Amino acid sequence: MLWIKAFHIIAVICWFSAIFYLPRLFVYHALSNDQISIDRFVVMESKLFWGIMTPSAVATLLLGGWLISLNTDYFFSATWMKLKLGFVGGLLFYHYLCWHYMMQLREDTCYKTHRFFRLFNEAPVLIMVAVVLLVVIKPTI
Repeated sequence: MLWIKAFHIIAVICWFSAIFYLPRLFVYHALSNDQISIDRFVVMESKLFWGIMTPSAVATLLLGGWLISLNTDYFFSATWMKLKLGFVGGLLFYHYLCWHYMMQLREDTCYKTHRFFRLFNEAPVLIMVAVVLLVVIKPTI
């Protein structure tokens, strides 16, 4: 079980690393005016999303599901776990939004500004803080 937990944590770290970096690329993409820079950001965003972010998300979900399956009674009776899974659902929605904006930026149909993407970049920080606090403190609510 400790091996699964360790690889789950590694996958979460990789997923969050990409989730923190991709919207930052969106900021620079939205600020770009020349075609060379825009093309470069399209490639970087796609490689990050499909090469790191999505595989890390899948690994996180599979390993997390495996951990839950090893002790379903405990995990599904714990309120902190239900809350954590809710935040994971929020993070999956954020992941989807990243894909959506990446496609819009690629097709040059995104009307979001660099300021929007700067704020958008902060949302996963709040989710991360909530999840870490829930997992470490395990509050009984």
